[in-house]
Order: sequence, then C-alpha cells, then structure tokens
Amino acid sequence: MGPLKGFIVIELAGIGPAPFAGMLLSDMGATVIRVDRREQADLGVPGRTPKFDILGRGRQSISVDLKSADGIAVVKRLAAKADALIEGFRPGVIERLGLGPDVLSAANPKLVIGRMTGYGQHGPMADVAGHDINYISLSGALHAIGRQGQAPVPPLNLVGDFGGGGMFLAFGIVAALLEASRSGKGQVVDAAMVDGAAYLMAMMYGFRSSGQWQDERGVNLLDTGAPWYDVYETADAKWLALGSIEARFYQELLLGLGLSSAELPKQHDRKRWPELRATFADVIKGKTRDAWTAVFAGTDACVTPVLSLDEVSRDPHMAARATLQTVDGVTAPQPAPRFSRTQPEAGSVAREPGLDSEAVLAEFGFSTSEIADLGARGIAGRPV
Repeated sequence: MGPLKGFIVIELAGIGPAPFAGMLLSDMGATVIRVDRREQADLGVPGRTPKFDILGRGRQSISVDLKSADGIAVVKRLAAKADALIEGFRPGVIERLGLGPDVLSAANPKLVIGRMTGYGQHGPMADVAGHDINYISLSGALHAIGRQGQAPVPPLNLVGDFGGGGMFLAFGIVAALLEASRSGKGQVVDAAMVDGAAYLMAMMYGFRSSGQWQDERGVNLLDTGAPWYDVYETADAKWLALGSIEARFYQELLLGLGLSSAELPKQHDRKRWPELRATFADVIKGKTRDAWTAVFAGTDACVTPVLSLDEVSRDPHMAARATLQTVDGVTAPQPAPRFSRTQPEAGSVAREPGLDSEAVLAEFGFSTSEIADLGARGIAGRPV
C-alpha cells in the first residue's frame, strides 16, 4: 500500500479539483470516504457512470441527507474520527450546513480541513461562480498560452482544476497532516485555483520581471515563439514536438534534420526566427511522424512524437513504465510518483453513491439499530 496508509479522509462529494485531490490521496494509500448527497445534485456532469469516473476511484461511498440535522450529525461523527476532510463548496456553505471549521475542530482538534475553491475563502470574487478557464484567466496563465496574433488557448482544464487546484489541495493536506503529527493541531487549508494557477506561473513571472518574457503571446522561448520549441506537421498529417533548447541538443536536432548550422540563422537570432521556422517546417513535412521518431530515437535532440490518447499506451517507453493500464475497457493513468517501499496502487472503480453506507457507518461505531433507523428515515443509507 501507499505511504498514506492509515490516514482517513472524508470527502464531501463534488466535481473536478476536489475529487482529483481525493483520488491522489486514495492512490497514495489513504482511506477516502466520499459523502454523497441523497438527492442527485446538478453538478454539470449528467449521468455519472462509476466505471468511467476515474477521479472517483478508490473510495467508499456513503449517502447522507445534508439538509437534515441528523444527516449533519452523521458527518460530524465521521469527521471526529478522521484525519482530514475535503470540501469544494463556495465559501460559507459548510458553515451554513453546521459543518464549519470551528465546529469540526472542536470535536477533533487534529482534523485538517481542505477547502477547495476557485477564488479562495476571501476577496471580492470569493462568492462568484467560475470554472477553470476563469481562474487561469485571472492568474495570467491563460493570457500567456497561445500563438502570436491569435487568441489565448485554454489548456484543457489542467492548469486550474487539476494542477493549480486538486494537486495543491492534496499537497496542502499532506503538509498539514505532517505538521499536525508534531503539533497535535489541525488547521484549515485554503486552496484556491487562482492562487495555484499563479503559483504554476512562477518561472514566467520571474522571466517577465527580468525582461526575458514579452507580454505578447507566441514570441517567447516556451510559448511557440522559438522555432526549436514548437510542434510541426509531418508528411502524414501528424505532429512532431521539438524541445531542443540547449546548444548541444540543438546541434543534435540539426544533425537529425540533415541541416548545417553554418547555412542557417543563429539559434537565438530572434529577427530570423521566422526564416528558421520555415526551414524546419519544410524539412519535417518531408517524412512521416514515425519516420522522424526513428531518426531521433536514442538521441538527445529532445524530439518526440505527439501521441493521441489512444496511442500513449502503445508507446514503447510508456508501456515499459505501465503508465497507463486498461481494465474492463477503461484506460486510466496509474498513481504517480512511485516509491521504493510503499508503492501506491490505483483503487477500485468508483462506487455507486451510497453503496457502502451501512459498512462505513459500522466502521465508525454506529450501532446496528442506529444504522437501521438512519436508513429507514432516509438520513443515511443506500440510495432508494
């Protein structure tokens, strides 16, 4: 089992970054129990099929009526025996439910409460709705991604929801758990996607402050401005990725392309980058993607094929590392990072909401009669 074995995390069900954090903690060995609502909420993802809900893997699920005082009491009892709790509501919602940090911490002083929001727990926009694209636009990340003279390109929801959101939430929770193991005191983790997305831009902010990063898109070293850090179409309408930044790697690139540096513009002559780009594009268009992959195999040119989602698991390197595994027709990434002793494992497929209610209640000390009563009254139990 993973390095977090023995830790118990309660996850108040939601979508996107909070479940991603729950998956990370579960994959690392923590026991994560998802508290689902009794009624189906409008989460913007209709017809959730557990088999394909990779973010929901590795959890037990208990269904609780959070609109009732008795349902709130159930969650309090779960949190009293947990190490951490994850919630992804707008600021103030769990307080209105009666599950605010003051209440939960009074019953469990070591509890770490991870709060996932877009804009944070305070600030002028704290209560405003938003999604990944909004958070990365406010952090400066979206403005920096795209080609020269074209609109910004949203990088899926990788930068806000997952990189700047769920991953920072999980990191914050683990950091707070480490501190709690020494101090005996829990705390609140305010994980805001605007903060996380801005944090991911740390290097670019440094470049910008030093004058090495232009505010215009597509003219910088890492934003497709440099012709040797970009993607090029191949003869079979596929794509090749070039990342030949360092001089020695750049020379490997030219060697593989059959070009002579003596006949080309200097690598860092920005005024002649368009000329250099046109040369690269013309040469690369002359072979198929796989032919170029063979040319650069084993070299330090930093050239790789751009693989589709369906191709990744068939790539020799990715296959050798078993980065993806397919089970029952569902291909999913395996836990990362890897450990020398406490190797994490991907949990079982997501459970139907409430399917483990009786088992979870029993594990947390509810008596048989209490479990039967909560189920009969529709407070907590399997979905009807």
